Amino acid sequence: MESCCPCAQEKVCYQNPTSLSVLRSHFPKISCCLCLMSWRGDSINQCKILLLKSCHQLQYTIFALSSGHGRCGVAVIRTSGPASATALRGMTRLARSLPPPRTALLRSITDPQSKEVLDRGLVLWFPAPHSFTGEDSVEFHIHGGPAVISAVLQALGSVPGMRPAEAGEFTRRAFQAGKMGLTEVEGLGDLIHAETEAQRRQALRQMSGELGCLYQNWSHKLKQCLAHVEAFIDFSENELIEDGVLNQVDRSLSELLADLERHLKDERRGERLRSGVQVVIAGATNAGKSSLLNTLCQRPAAIVSPIAGTTRDIVETALDIGGFPVLLIDTAGLRESRDLVEREGVRRARERLEQADLTMVVVDCAHLLSDAQQAADVLQRHLRSVLPTQKQTLVVLNKTDLLPKEQRQKLDRELKQVSGLPPVCLISCHTNEGLQDFLAVLHRSVKNLCGDPLSCAPTLTQARHRAHLQQCFVALAQYQRYRDMDLALAAEGVRLALTSLGRITGRVGAEEILDIIFKDFCIGK
Repeated sequence: MESCCPCAQEKVCYQNPTSLSVLRSHFPKISCCLCLMSWRGDSINQCKILLLKSCHQLQYTIFALSSGHGRCGVAVIRTSGPASATALRGMTRLARSLPPPRTALLRSITDPQSKEVLDRGLVLWFPAPHSFTGEDSVEFHIHGGPAVISAVLQALGSVPGMRPAEAGEFTRRAFQAGKMGLTEVEGLGDLIHAETEAQRRQALRQMSGELGCLYQNWSHKLKQCLAHVEAFIDFSENELIEDGVLNQVDRSLSELLADLERHLKDERRGERLRSGVQVVIAGATNAGKSSLLNTLCQRPAAIVSPIAGTTRDIVETALDIGGFPVLLIDTAGLRESRDLVEREGVRRARERLEQADLTMVVVDCAHLLSDAQQAADVLQRHLRSVLPTQKQTLVVLNKTDLLPKEQRQKLDRELKQVSGLPPVCLISCHTNEGLQDFLAVLHRSVKNLCGDPLSCAPTLTQARHRAHLQQCFVALAQYQRYRDMDLALAAEGVRLALTSLGRITGRVGAEEILDIIFKDFCIGK
């Protein structure tokens, strides 16, 4: 393949510029489709395949219901592509002129074939490139009954050149048209799936471009460093390069390595907030673990009985604790048993304890001694038997209603003064005594695990980002390792680091990860 584009006539490229952006994600040197004329070998064949695939997809205008399914007051149906104007005219009986851009117009919605009136609603026209996808786009705001929605969708399907959209296809076209970066796309997907306030805030911040901007700044710095290193390799013998260029590169890359290391050492706060904090309820049999689960989720999610070992399997429920997502997991009571089923339950409980972000160890407070120090020693031994490693823990002393009030107050007061114990909460799942104080402590623990999504620098939210950043870190370490031995190998390290960052933002080699990202979007987005 030629190292540069022999033709700068970008205007003669295929009708939709999105095709060109697809090619550029694989062949950064391309300027226009006429470049194909000068290419040879496998590169040209691969490029033709990509171009044909892209053009085949983009010659269609897509449509879909963009609002939620089911009966509702108003439903929104969206189109994107070159036939959008034709569909708008045919279904609203507009003779020639289209409505003013981004202006709601009340019209009768008709079937372009039978001319039957299907509904009466608002239509909005978004001409390219000033639309979400960068293509001509129309929105039909209609009544949300299933029959109305079905009729309008069938009518759109009868318009030549139109087909139903695939999941995430609108956002994919927006990405390919350069309207959004890949991190913004992922932020949009997270915003659609956000179930708590903290998730919404984190997703909105990522969708606004803060994370992508951070990575783009790092990429720009790497490009500058790579250019200086390659210039030094090519021209240093001719004394055309200023003294100290490599020292400047060394400083820049050392600073970037430090920034990367800080960014990676975030204790998975962003990822945890995105997917939910795993809170495992553990302890001995009949301590009240399932009662605590039912109390927190306010429904009988788990069977409760006075028989020891009632819970055999894992019981999970999702909760919103003060705006933070929590996956609450009830487990089998930890004890030795000859019962094969109960032993399997205990094994699964131990497995979940290994994966837990936060462990709530439930203890029957009736089994504790009245002396605070002795009670603390009993708790310490119990925690060592329950927890496989040192993890963030919350001790819940349950069944306080079985103790006299004076004893409860004394135990609570004295345990708080014992050093070396994790936070201890006294509650009664039977009377709900102490529940509000316990929820406040649980909220602080969960918030500490997730962090504040609006403060400090943007955090990692995807395992994919972490993997590519770790590859970037290793590649930059390669530069430092080979800097004084082989500058060409050192430069290759910088190039690999740049490629790894590009895979996060979608600037380099995006196509192979697009399907993974967009498959999680709903139809119509």
